[in-house]
Amino acid sequence: MGAPKGYGQFCPVARAAEILAERWTPLLIRELLCGSVRFNELHRGVPRMSTSLLARRLKELEHAGIIERRLSEGGGVEYHLTQSGRELFPIVEGMGNWAQRWVRDDLLADENLDPDLLMWDVRRRVISARVSPERRFVVRFSFRGMPSHRRRYWLLFDRGEVDLCVKDPGYDVDLYVDADLRSLVRVWLGHETIDRAAANQQLELHGDSADVRGFRDWFGLSLFATAGREPPGIGTNQALTRPRSPPGPAAGSRRDSP
Repeated sequence: MGAPKGYGQFCPVARAAEILAERWTPLLIRELLCGSVRFNELHRGVPRMSTSLLARRLKELEHAGIIERRLSEGGGVEYHLTQSGRELFPIVEGMGNWAQRWVRDDLLADENLDPDLLMWDVRRRVISARVSPERRFVVRFSFRGMPSHRRRYWLLFDRGEVDLCVKDPGYDVDLYVDADLRSLVRVWLGHETIDRAAANQQLELHGDSADVRGFRDWFGLSLFATAGREPPGIGTNQALTRPRSPPGPAAGSRRDSP
């Protein structure tokens, strides 16, 4: 006779853990809270997860009443959080803030530095409204020392929308961002300011002076950057526990990226 799958306890924490503590499940909920709704979007947020396991986890979350499937206008399938799923936001946010305060060094371990994930996160957190919709604006990111197939990425702003490209889109580049991957992750997480990284030449911006200055305006930071600015592992900060609404996708972002 096989062992029961659950913990066999009436404790609410035990039942919640049976549903939410499966491998990859908290990260899928993070992706859904951040506005990803299509299968390929979700997979870009968890690129090391197999597509078969992703499909299985989505079915499990649907069975648990955390997500629901909907047909998009184009006939595809989208996954949306239910009220039950949306109420998980403070839990996910708390997990991220806890890690920023208590296991901060682990975040920057070599095995955790992934330029694909970083650029996907950057793309959906950019403040596209701060880039003029009257121009096509192309930004090329280059990561020093990375393999050729993971070294360069392009953000394409066009008429208020933004796409992430892993191949040269063929347009003139307006702004070049040359960075050490770890340093840009530190900026993204709030551990380092853009100005300090630039002063240390860990981040270099090349282009028209107005575009270089504008980088600070549209480059949004991680949802957990507020906690990243705090001293690690000491005291408490009310800003870290204040309830907030779940973030949506960046204004003007397209559902799919090339």
